[in-house]
Amino acid sequence: MRNGASPSSQRRQFITAAAASLALPAVAQSAPPVPQEAPVEKLERSGTRVVGFADAEMDYQLMRQLGATRYGGASVGECLAIARRIKDADPESWVSEFTAAGQRQKLDADARLKRGHGTSARDQYLVASNNYRAAEYYCIASDPRHAQLGLASRECFLAAMRAGGIACEAFSLPLDGIALPAYYFRNPAAQGKRARTLLITSGYDGTLEETWLAYGRAAMERGYHLMLFTGPGQMDTLRLYPGIQFIPEFERIGRVALDHVLARADVDPNRVALMGISFGGYFATRIAAHEPRVRALIANSPIIDLHAYMASFAGFDPAEMPDSEDVRLADIGKIPPGAIPAQTVAMMHNLMLRVGGGSFKRTYQRLRDFRVAPDKLQAITCPSLALVGEGEGKEPLAQSERFCQHVTGPVRQHVFTREEGADGHCQAINLAYSAAVSMDWLDEVFA
Repeated sequence: MRNGASPSSQRRQFITAAAASLALPAVAQSAPPVPQEAPVEKLERSGTRVVGFADAEMDYQLMRQLGATRYGGASVGECLAIARRIKDADPESWVSEFTAAGQRQKLDADARLKRGHGTSARDQYLVASNNYRAAEYYCIASDPRHAQLGLASRECFLAAMRAGGIACEAFSLPLDGIALPAYYFRNPAAQGKRARTLLITSGYDGTLEETWLAYGRAAMERGYHLMLFTGPGQMDTLRLYPGIQFIPEFERIGRVALDHVLARADVDPNRVALMGISFGGYFATRIAAHEPRVRALIANSPIIDLHAYMASFAGFDPAEMPDSEDVRLADIGKIPPGAIPAQTVAMMHNLMLRVGGGSFKRTYQRLRDFRVAPDKLQAITCPSLALVGEGEGKEPLAQSERFCQHVTGPVRQHVFTREEGADGHCQAINLAYSAAVSMDWLDEVFA
């Protein structure tokens, strides 16, 4: 209401002004009483509101989900409707609502496919897959639902690929007796010829399916063959091996992945690029430092010291905390409700499970192993692109700068801005622009 005026006052002002503009004749006698108006229901264009969450992490995860709308992984309306039912900073509420949404959309997709509506089924399967992934994110890795949600996400994604007629090969890479999930997409535009190929690995909580939505589809649209792969400790692997942990020596996985892709007859070995997303920025950088077969590197973000990176988010270095203040994995379930936010407890629990160490302090001490030393960075001679958002914070920006300083080959840094709506981690809410920057750069490198 303008100037604090009531609706009835506003109406009287409007009527008076309208009468004056029409030069209505003055009435000598007193006007008859105005009948009392019946209450009128206020009309609104929608009952859905862009509210978000007060909790910063949960709000980011909502924005991450909204960002997936660009490539078919979500709808704005459904995301906001789901968010409205979630209790702020309550991971269990998040898991419950996104699980229910995934189940509903999967059933809808099944029904549409049965009626012969393949395109609609594809779209619904993709949304279902990504909602299951969102539920998986906040589910403790030791919870049986974690694997169930992850496998449901995978099932829906593969159903979407089949319904859409997309050539997706699901396979696994062998390492130390385990099978690491991977996907290969042969680009039909190549018409059987050797073509440019992009390998992508995600990070701490990304999945193969989300990677397709984030950058995979964009690469396919530009004529690339595509391989998505994962390593120990990553979400896709946890679905199959709940107790498996990250390994610092990710070049071992990279070697197996490159062996596989370069054995294919449709891959041009002189135009093989590698991209790492989030924690995957560390993985990809580590691979490129040991593998001259990588002919172009995209690090988003270029994490070269995971311990320092993670400590910056904590606001202190848990590796240096007194033993008396340490939290053991075995005792995390004993933390009184309300002493620490439930979501913080869940994230601590997951980190300890997936990195190892047995306690919060020792987990951060182990993170010190996840580092790419300056001499290893100097071994990277291929063209490199460092992507980082100005809103990510001091440490990610500093690590990006150090990456650019030490890499030997030609390197370019792109800092995304708030004005672009892309200043957040991995440009989650402006994926199309992030894809434009990274893919156009790669096109020019391989021209």
